[in-house]
Amino acid sequence: MVDRLNETVEQAFDDLVCSVDYPMWIVTTVAADDGELSGCLVGFGTQCSIHPPRYLACISTANHTARIAGRAEVVAAHLVPNEHRALVDLFGHETGDTVDKFASCSWTPGPRGVPLLEDCPARFVGEILERMPLGDHTGYLVQPVLAEGRAPAEGYVCFQDVKGMDPGHPA
Repeated sequence: MVDRLNETVEQAFDDLVCSVDYPMWIVTTVAADDGELSGCLVGFGTQCSIHPPRYLACISTANHTARIAGRAEVVAAHLVPNEHRALVDLFGHETGDTVDKFASCSWTPGPRGVPLLEDCPARFVGEILERMPLGDHTGYLVQPVLAEGRAPAEGYVCFQDVKGMDPGHPA
């Protein structure tokens, strides 16, 4: 097993995956012990089981949200409608280490107090079943406990829309 890909393979892999477009999600969470809120823009996420339904959300270990999700019971994943791209800037560019993101957007508490973004009605809440280290990200395997809405007819924010964004923390 190779610990580190050679630069040629790593660059070729990066070129390939960066050419694919996939949805970006805003993942929000709440710490079970003290109610601290956090949220970030997530590009690495996928449904990973049909029966039972499961989703894998991957959050950078450098991210404030990873520290809060490590103390959480649930996360919420929101598709971002194209007309609410300001939320992408808020949750993708700013860091919860220095900014209260929830003071700058409309939200309501969902199951177990997890923030549900009002401008992102296509979303689900998942109970965290397992956390797993995945390189520079932690994978959160979740089981949906609430799902609502459909992908916005006007479209939603995808990877190609945010490819050049400066994140609040390096990956």
